[in-house]
This record gives sequence, structure tokens and C-alpha cells, in this order.
Amino acid sequence: MPAVAGAERLLGEVEEAEAALREAAERALDGEASFDAVIAADQKIEPRDAMPDAYRAGLIRQIAQHAHSEIIGMQPEGNWISRAPSLRRKAILLAKVQDEAGHGLYLYAAAETLGVSRAELDTALLTGKQKYSSIFNYPTLSWADMGAIGWLVDGAAIVNQVPLCRCSYGPYARAMIRVCKEESFHQRQGYQSLYVLAQGTPEQRAMAQDAVDRWWYPSLAMFGPPDADSTHSAQSMAWKVKRFSNDELRQRFVDMCVPQAEILGVTLPDPNLTWNELRGHYDYTSPDFDELMRVVKGDGPCSRQRLAHRNRAHEDGAWVREAAAAYAAKKNRKVMA
Repeated sequence: MPAVAGAERLLGEVEEAEAALREAAERALDGEASFDAVIAADQKIEPRDAMPDAYRAGLIRQIAQHAHSEIIGMQPEGNWISRAPSLRRKAILLAKVQDEAGHGLYLYAAAETLGVSRAELDTALLTGKQKYSSIFNYPTLSWADMGAIGWLVDGAAIVNQVPLCRCSYGPYARAMIRVCKEESFHQRQGYQSLYVLAQGTPEQRAMAQDAVDRWWYPSLAMFGPPDADSTHSAQSMAWKVKRFSNDELRQRFVDMCVPQAEILGVTLPDPNLTWNELRGHYDYTSPDFDELMRVVKGDGPCSRQRLAHRNRAHEDGAWVREAAAAYAAKKNRKVMA
């Protein structure tokens, strides 16, 4: 099945990156090596290493946005846990949402190694100072959206995130190894769920197609603005945080999805989607980047709802944080006694 083949290919890239990460650790450079020398040698910058302020700030921005996206991303799928069509589907969705919470924690921990606290990151999200992926500001209107999110949104995520397993910052690269392995499974699960619907009754097939129609262009927008308009990509690639540009990753995603859609029996909602022999890639219609910017700035269909829900959850969890802090303080007093 193409989705499985595509996921296995990406998983193979993750395993190669994991092996390269171990090799880089074994080939550790001289402790006096400069930041530029470490980057040029394709080694890893670690928290104890000297680094430019702009490199540190850029990583905090990117990792925080990634972590926030995992946490906010629990909401649109969590909306369907109580309405899953079977106990099996409910258990799968519960496990997936739990994975996303774990991804957020891995990434917050990676960000903390750069000198920013979890409390600072929470405040930046809750006040809207830091952003999260625009995709999570769209509503989930039917059960088919769970399959479309798995296939398209998680598919776009792993195309975007697999190269981050080779990120120049060690803690981020190591966190991404596990995240990508789990996201690969999520993509397969979403494809399988959508496949079942697309082979079902006329009503189920229509529901599957409607979900694909609504999620296709927001998924394309997940890769960010076009390269010519991207604020951070060039510097991020120079520092080897990113390995490919926004447009390169978007093209890779389109090329991966077309044959998968054919097997599913759904139509990607782009009349201009055609194979270009000269380029060796599919030509496609770009997403509405003006819409992307509006959604990023908080004007998405569910933007206010998502942030309000996260603020309520943070307030409701205050007693847990207080209890955990009290327990840690009590345990520390016993150790010191």
C-alpha cells in the first residue's frame, strides 16, 4: 500500500539519522572548536556549547512553536474521542492523542536546554505571544476528518520533521527521532481509516472526499510561506537547523500524496495537478498564503476557541502543578535532612 511504503521510506530516513547522530557523538570535536567549525563539520551543538544569540533565539522560537502545536493539536482530534464509531477506533484515537501530549513534553524539554523555562513557554502560548501550526485552527466536522488528519496533516508533519532528525542542535535532533517514528505510525493509521471509509457506502465515500477537500490546502500551507517570502528559512538552513526549503518540502509532500490518493479512490481538489515530465514532479496550485498569514495571526475558524480551551485547561490544572511542586519540595527536604 503506498501509504505504508511512503511511511516506511521516511522511517528509514529517521533510522539513518539516528545512526548518524550516534556516529557524530562518537566523533566529538575538540572542546575548543568554534560554533562555525561544529556546523561546518556537520556535528551537533549541545546546550553547554557557545552559540550565537540569534541561533539560540531562533531555536527557542521554532521548538516552542513545534511543542505548542503538539499540545494544541490534541484538541481537534480529542473532540471525536467520545464519538468514535467503535471501541477499537476510540482506543486508537486515545493512543494517538496521548502520543501528541508526549511529543509536546519531549519538545518543551529540548527548548528548556536553551535556557528558557517551561513556565515562560506556557505563558507565551497562553497569551498568544508564541504561535502554533495554523492547521490546528480548522474545525473537525466529521469522523472522516480523523482519517484525513492522519493521512494529510501527519503526513505533512513527517515530511517536514524527518529532516529535523539531522538538525544541528543535538537535543532537538534526538527528540525528533522518537517523534517521527510515532508520527509515521499515525500517518499509516489515518490512511487506513480513510481507506475504510472510501471503500464504504456512498455516504461514507462522500464524507471521506469532503474531508480531503477541506484538509488538502491547509496541509500544503503547513510548510510555511513560499521561499521568497520566508523570514527565517535561509538562516535556518545556513545553520543546518533546517535541511530543505519550504517549497522543496511542499513539493515532496505533493509527489507522495498523488499516488496514495489514487489507491484511496479520492480526488485531490486541484484541477491543475498534473505530472511535469521536464521537472520530474507534479505541478500543483499553491495554497492561499494570505489566508495562512491571517490564520497564523489568530484569525482562523477556531483560533479563539483553541486558545480559550488551552487557557481553561491550564487553569484547571493549577492544583496538579501545585501538588507536584509541594511533593518535590517535601522530598527534597527529606534528602537534605
